Amino acid sequence: MRADPRALRFGAAITTLVLVLVLVTGSAWLLAGQAVVFALGAAWRSPYTMLFKALLTLFKTLVRSAPKETEDARPPRFAQGVGLAFAVAGLAGYVAGITPLALVATAAALLAAFLNAAFGFCLGCETYLLVRRLLPAAKMEVSQ
Repeated sequence: MRADPRALRFGAAITTLVLVLVLVTGSAWLLAGQAVVFALGAAWRSPYTMLFKALLTLFKTLVRSAPKETEDARPPRFAQGVGLAFAVAGLAGYVAGITPLALVATAAALLAAFLNAAFGFCLGCETYLLVRRLLPAAKMEVSQ
């Protein structure tokens, strides 16, 4: 399966805004909503990607071109899973009243989303690629 990098950056921009709002308001409910978005993105398709595609269809006269290149969907899905892990950790912090955990976990997810939205650098995707490179080496060491 392939992914449109424009949709991925659009989703990262919305995620950035949502996580900023979480940090400003301290809303566990808003973070829970973002966790659901991360879970859907990891398991199936991000609602933000579907919104991007709907907006493209709505404004098809303004945006006539398809993306020049698409990306493998596995790294962004892995990144959504990582985002989900940080959102769940942040949510646990908010619910348990452990404010430092809530703030640090949410801020870490925010940093990753911002890097993707602003610079097209997907930290979770790069982590996926690193793990994929390291796993064959680890399998070879075990088998020898």
